[in-house]
Amino acid sequence: MKVKERARFRRGAYLIPSLFTTGNLLCGYIAVVRSVQGEFEWAAIAVFIAALLDRVDGWVARLTGTTSDFGVQFDSLADVISFGIAPALLAYLWALSALPKPWSLAPFLYLATSAARLARFNIQAPGQDKRYFVGLPTPAAACAIAASVFYDPVRVADPITGFLVMILVVTLSILMVSKVRYRSFKEIDLRRRVRWVIVLVMALVFFVVAGYPQEVGLLLSFAYLLSGLLPRLRPAGRQEPRPAPAGGRDGRP
Repeated sequence: MKVKERARFRRGAYLIPSLFTTGNLLCGYIAVVRSVQGEFEWAAIAVFIAALLDRVDGWVARLTGTTSDFGVQFDSLADVISFGIAPALLAYLWALSALPKPWSLAPFLYLATSAARLARFNIQAPGQDKRYFVGLPTPAAACAIAASVFYDPVRVADPITGFLVMILVVTLSILMVSKVRYRSFKEIDLRRRVRWVIVLVMALVFFVVAGYPQEVGLLLSFAYLLSGLLPRLRPAGRQEPRPAPAGGRDGRP
């Protein structure tokens, strides 16, 4: 009987990460609906929550030992909605719909490269260095767009501002399929005892975010965006070990 109960519990445990992935997918759907309704601030918030759930489902899968091929594929399909379609539509309706036709196609470029980024992630060979992603992760790219919208959610009417947003969207598109490396923070082991200093820092960050959500969101998003570019400005003689992204739920596409 105990063996059957243990097996039943094990099967139930595999559903837990997928519940977070479903929440990610729901937030992507909400972001699309809110964008169409012109509620850009709420659409941006939905993208942020989707990114958080996308991160949590990977943590939960690792902590419970419930990684699976189904989870990997389900996660990627959800990510296409939440971090591909949703931010592309949000950027278009918020700032790019009034631009000339060639420039207004930038969100489609973003959608295509985000899908390519996720496909490339899924076929990466296992056993690679998990500390880094190769190419900007799709949640980070989506959060950069969402943070820009969240900072000023009023529909953009100025063509100059719209052109700058278009440049941002194209830049994110290029970075997603580039060879630029970004930290994955996968080396953080949540099963180890967390030091009180880390807890204190996290509490401080929480209060700062609560007080200045727009400013902090924009700062964090673009700081991560630049974190992969700045090391490439180092002298050619200084090289680091060449990592590559890992497959499965252990990474984030």
